[in-house]
Parts: sequence; C-alpha cells; structure tokens
Amino acid sequence: MSIKSLAAKIFANIVHHKTQKWALNPVDTQERVFKELLLKAQNTAFGQEHHFKDIQNHSDFISRVPVRDYEGLKAYVDRIIGGEQDVLWPGKPLYFAKTSGTTSGAKYIPLTKDSLPYHIKAARNAILEYIYETGQADFVDGKMIFLQGSPVLEQKNQINFGRLSGIVAHYVPQYLQKNRLPSWKTNCIEDWEAKVDLIVEETVDQDLTVISGIPSWVQMYFEKLQKREGKPVGDIFKNFNLFIYGGVNYEPYRAKFEQLIGRSVPSIELFPASEGFFAYQDSQKEKGLLLLLDGGIFYEFIPTTSFFDAVPIRLTIGEVEIGVNYVLVVSTNAGLWGYNMGDTVQFTCLKPYRVIVSGRIKHFISAFGEHVIGKEVELALQLAMRGTKIQVNEFSVAPQIAPESGLPYHEWFIEFGEEPEDLEMFALKIDHAMREQNVYYDDLITGKVLQTLKITKVVPEGFQNYMKSIGKLGGQNKLPRLSNDRVIVDKLITKK
Repeated sequence: MSIKSLAAKIFANIVHHKTQKWALNPVDTQERVFKELLLKAQNTAFGQEHHFKDIQNHSDFISRVPVRDYEGLKAYVDRIIGGEQDVLWPGKPLYFAKTSGTTSGAKYIPLTKDSLPYHIKAARNAILEYIYETGQADFVDGKMIFLQGSPVLEQKNQINFGRLSGIVAHYVPQYLQKNRLPSWKTNCIEDWEAKVDLIVEETVDQDLTVISGIPSWVQMYFEKLQKREGKPVGDIFKNFNLFIYGGVNYEPYRAKFEQLIGRSVPSIELFPASEGFFAYQDSQKEKGLLLLLDGGIFYEFIPTTSFFDAVPIRLTIGEVEIGVNYVLVVSTNAGLWGYNMGDTVQFTCLKPYRVIVSGRIKHFISAFGEHVIGKEVELALQLAMRGTKIQVNEFSVAPQIAPESGLPYHEWFIEFGEEPEDLEMFALKIDHAMREQNVYYDDLITGKVLQTLKITKVVPEGFQNYMKSIGKLGGQNKLPRLSNDRVIVDKLITKK
C-alpha cells in the first residue's frame, strides 16, 4: 500500500465520522443553515426587500419569499452582472456559472466565496466515503480523467464567467494535479468531437484508474477508444476500477458500458448542479444519494401534486415522506432564494436522508392526464432489458397525439447498441412495466384512450447528431428523457 492510499484511508475515516454528525441530526442541521443564511444576507438588497431581519421561522420565510425560477431572479442577477454589489449575497460572486436555459437562453448562476468550497468538498467527500466503505484506495495512485467543459473563462465587471465543470477545473487539489488528465491545453478545446479525439490520443497509453463524466459523453469516449485499439476499454486500462458520474441515470447505459469495458466497474453517483452540490452516493449497499444538509443550502420540498397550486405546499426536511415525488427548492449561500431547481426527487431513506432524482417538473408526458415522469420511463426500459442482451445507447419519449390511423400513443425513440430480436414484444414489455408503475397510464390503455406504446429506431449517433445540431454536444449537456411535445423527436425523424 502506497503512502498516498494509506493517507486517503485515514482521511476517509475522519470525513465519514464528521459526516455522520450532521447526517444523524438533520432537522437541527437544516435549522442552523437556515438561520446562518438569513443572518448573512439580511443587509443585501434582496434581504432588505424581503425583510429577512423579521423572519423567525419557516412560516415567516414562506410568507415573504415566494418560490421563483431563474426568470424570477433574473432582474437581481442582471444587477450583479452590471457591477452592483450586495444584491443577493454580500459582495460580488467569484464566478457566474453559465448554463443553458429553456426559456431565457443562457442562465448565469452565481458562485460565491462561501458556496464554491462546498462544490469541491462534496466531490472529494463522495470519493472518501467510497474508500471508507469499501477499503479500496489503490486507485489514487493511478491516472484520473474528468470529461468536462472548457476551463477557459470570460470576464465582465471583474467577475469570471464559464461552465461549472470548467470553473471547478481550476480547483483540482495539488496532490491530484500530477494524476489528472487530459492536459490543460486539450481541456480548453471547445469543439467536443475534436476534444474527445485528442483525449483518446493522450490517454490510450496511460494507467487510468478513475474515469468521470456524464455517461452519454463517456460512452462516446469509450467507443472511440475501442475503435482505435480494437479491444475493450477494460483491457486498455487494466486498472480502471472506478467510474464517477452524474447528470443522468446510469442504469439505461449500464449494459452498454459493461460491453464496452468488458467487465463491471464500481461507480459513484453525484448530484451536482451550478446552483449547488446537492447529494452524492455514500454507500454501495444502500439505494439513493446522501442529501447534503450542511452544505450551505436550505432545502424545501413541494409535492408535485401541489406544485401548480396558487399556494403550493412547502415542506422542510423533517416533513418529507419516502416515495413521494417532490420538486426541489433551494436557498443557498450563493444568493439563490426559494429557487425552483426544476428537478424532482424522491426519498429512499429518512435516516440518513437519501434521495433519487426522479425527473424534471417540466419534463413529463401528460398529454392525456397520465403525468408520466422520467423515473418511470427509465425503470420501465431497465425492466424490459433485464435478462436480455439488448443494449440501449440513448432514448427519448414523446406523445403521438394525431397518428395517421388508430388511437394516440407514446412513441419511444431508441438508439440501440444491440437490438431486440422482436421489437414489438420488447415494446409490450416496456408498456407493461409502465402500466405497473403509473395507474393513470394504465387507465388510459384499459379505457382505449391510448394504444400501447410504439418504438421508433434511431440511427447510430442520431442523438449525438441532434445535440450537435443545437450546439449542445458534450460537456454537461443532457438529452431530455421525455417531453410533452414533439419538438425534439420531430427533428430526430428528419435526420433519419
């Protein structure tokens, strides 16, 4: 055992026990964070306008601070970009993380000297919790690759702008710098395809032990490696034994990854966003991700059944239940207040609090009142694939409201790595799994309002080509699993 791996095990033990202190005192921890946030921001423009000094409890907060999305906070953000200080949080942000917005073009999410350290700390602690539980630390001696956005930043009014992953690249700990790939020069390349080609060249002869990134884009890297070398990724990198990912559910990709790698590799799931690092997988044995309650973020949870009400129900951590679908709302030490993330979560455990990301409140299908969510389509596909050799590279689902003949249906656009022998039977298996999960969908099929779902095959690299056509190839960009319209899938059809 190397000195570095021994030190990692000792540090992992320390971090685990520190984590347990707040994880087992969730309500008190969140109450402390709540009060600290309000106290520090009470003299900001936002704090004064919303009378933070008079807020004594969560009920007061609800009455003064409405739930907002980015559009609701944009006027404040624009003031900061214009050079104003003490708007949402004391002083000025260190950075703005630039993300893709759905209604307002680019979004600019503040990162402050108070919030940024928690992003770094959470990513580190996720790895340390893995080491603590498994005792495996040898990977720290090998090379590590992080497929991420360019670290090249813009500047305006003395604030740097860039992609979150690019910003975080500036904060990789010194002890990891010698192990880190790709090179800084390659990482700065904006064109994703050109970047991945160079990453392949830089890494193919290295001893990679850890690979990290969004599964869909890591898959692209693996495919290029396999094509170049003519053998599985696991044979190219014999000591590759940890995959770290976030952004999307790994399960639909797992079979394809194991085929590309040639074996199973342990993984750690993360739940990071520009708005905050919310959760990470703290156990290989338990389902769900540990919600980070001491990370400078105060959480509220709105049941999805209440979200569109005039006065939605806003719950705190001590009021949630297992298995209920909640919209995630956060107030943070970056100056986001009552901020609707758009993500929906479900709790899998309440001691400690663990969650799964179940979808997006805007990404659903309810053209007929079925309200199908992302978690349901992902699980249905996973169940239908179980025990088969079928591999799925990517997929998205949309309603077909006006077919040329027959009843409407849900249309599944799937890019297969390994196709089913009987496509119609596979579609029926998915449909059965959907009906088992969603009673509204089942009622619509039973009542002959909908016919069973249909699968449309997407040509190889069809989804990649679509993402490229809209300027969202690679990096942190993700394909929506489902939509309530056909804007995305109609473009896929035209590209066949």
